Amino acid sequence: MTSDITKLQARIGYRFSDSAVLLQALTHRSFGQPNNERLEFLGDSILNCVVAMRLFERFPDLKEGELSRLRASLVRQEGLHRVATELDLGAYLRLGEGEMKSGGFRRPSILADALEALFAAVNLDGGFDSAKGVIDRLYAPLVDEINPAAAFKDAKTALQEWLQARKLPLPSYQTMNVHGEAHAQEFEVACVVDAVGLREVGRGASRRAAEQQSAEAALAQLKKS
Repeated sequence: MTSDITKLQARIGYRFSDSAVLLQALTHRSFGQPNNERLEFLGDSILNCVVAMRLFERFPDLKEGELSRLRASLVRQEGLHRVATELDLGAYLRLGEGEMKSGGFRRPSILADALEALFAAVNLDGGFDSAKGVIDRLYAPLVDEINPAAAFKDAKTALQEWLQARKLPLPSYQTMNVHGEAHAQEFEVACVVDAVGLREVGRGASRRAAEQQSAEAALAQLKKS
């Protein structure tokens, strides 16, 4: 871990009474015990609950199935990775030497798991309301971006339709790297839109997940231009 945890606490808007639980949340299993695996389990449930509450309040006209799909789109690895990256969470992680050398502090799966563990740590230290407050703040930009009319299309389909509507050629997807052991691989895939000179890289636990993340990033860039 290379950064002062007081900065992380300022970024999430919560100060821990017990720094030990925060350190555990930031400790990957490669570093030793106690690590954040159990906290990750708890944090996943807390995140699902808080996001469900937020969506229930924000979209009173949506049906159960629609709300469930929206929640799934927010709590999956891609959403967690985005929030963790904005927090620069990788700078605070405690990783074993091998994971550090292989760039584990940038790996989406490790960052996503650590963020869930961080939510659990806030809950254990300050209670559910504190955890809810942190999640609500960090996830507000993602929730605000949601367009229910478009949210039920996957990113690759949405990108394809955006390009077709402008009579542009479809993108190609190139697998750049595969990291990790067979049981815990991470894929890096580039989404390439040659017509506009755009190339965005996505990462995920499967090739499909990495393609979706790269397509999502490409579409976001195209909409900005």
